[in-house]
Parts: sequence; C-alpha cells; structure tokens
Amino acid sequence: MKREIIITSDGSTTIHLPDWNEQYHSKHGAIQEAYHVFIRHGLDAVPKTEISILEVGFGTGLNAFITFLETQKKELKIQYTGVEAYPVAIEEVNQLNYVSELKAEKFSDAFVKIHSVEWEAMHEITANFHLEKRKCFFHELKEANAHDLVYFDAFGARVQPDLWTEEIFAIMYKALKVNGVLVTYSAKGSVRRAMQAVGFQVERLPGPPGKREMLRATKVASDIQRS
Repeated sequence: MKREIIITSDGSTTIHLPDWNEQYHSKHGAIQEAYHVFIRHGLDAVPKTEISILEVGFGTGLNAFITFLETQKKELKIQYTGVEAYPVAIEEVNQLNYVSELKAEKFSDAFVKIHSVEWEAMHEITANFHLEKRKCFFHELKEANAHDLVYFDAFGARVQPDLWTEEIFAIMYKALKVNGVLVTYSAKGSVRRAMQAVGFQVERLPGPPGKREMLRATKVASDIQRS
C-alpha cells in the first residue's frame, strides 16, 4: 500500500495512505489532535502520579513522545505499552518533524530511543518513563486490570471496522483497572454503543480541530461486580 509523508494544518507531519484516504493523525493538526485527545482528556484525567498506559495503535510514536514530554513537566512516572501490528519503518520515522515542531530538541535522543529500542521488552527511556512495544494484533491482548489509561488510536472505523467492535472494547475493558479511562478521537454512535455494551460509562467531549466531538470511556465497575 502506498504511503506518503504529509504536512498537517498545524505544521506537523503524519503518514497518509492514499488507497484508503486515511492518515495516522488528523490532517487538521497531528500534534494538536494528540494533545487534545490523549493528554488533555486522557492523561490529565487520571488522578495519579504513577500511571500505566496502553496505547492501541503505536503508529508514529507521537503519542508516546508527547507523553514522555509530559513526564518532564510534571512529577509523573509512566509505564507505557504500545501495541502495533505493522510497525512504521525507521525511514519514515526519520522524515517526521515532531521533535522540531514540539521544540523538543534537547529530548531528540529520547525520541530516537523510543523508536530504536527492541520490541517485546520493557526499556527505561528515562528514570520516569519506561516503554514496551509489542508487535501484535489488538485482539491478542490478554491483560486484566493492568492499566490506568488506554489511548485508543486505531485507524478509523470507515477503513477498519473490525477494530471498533464490542469484542475489541471488551478486551480494553478487561485490560483497565477499576476507574481506568479510555480515550479516542472517534465519536461515532456505533463506537459509543459498543463501549456501553461491554460496561463502559461513556461521555462525549469537545473534539480536536476538525472534529465536533470525541469519546472518553470509564471502567466504573470490576468484572466481579458486573457478573
């Protein structure tokens, strides 16, 4: 499948798939979307200083890098697990401008390390940010009560509807701790209903540039309480 590096509206890059007319991030601003959805309405909504994050759709590593940058601003310790079935090639990573657009040149080594460390093992990027990258499909995840926060950043339901089903969200629900949070850029009614069907409490929130709304889901009961 053809892949192109494009510039989004806020000046940051993303990868465009012409055959699907789909991007790894919003054309209205890759960095703006990432901060709005995953930091403002995700990370900032978790009232803890030690946080376990599961990213479903590691992709370009943008969400991981901005989360790392947040650990430099706040007293946070992050254990970050990124899942990706088809890792982005390092040649493409080298064309992404996230370090310069985020004015994070002093952390360029960390960006390189995030992408260069081996998969299937936990690595210390810094003392307060540990990263594990897993090459697997979403339905293969087996965690239970393991994470405080899920960044759900799969390709859209228009092109990959199988990633936005009750089956997948049941796996996400199980992976979260009680009161854990899942955030996604999607606001489709079918996605919201799939989340609710497996037990999530779902709220609509203002979306990032180019989108009216997004969704945040909370695991409000343990599996024992629901059974």
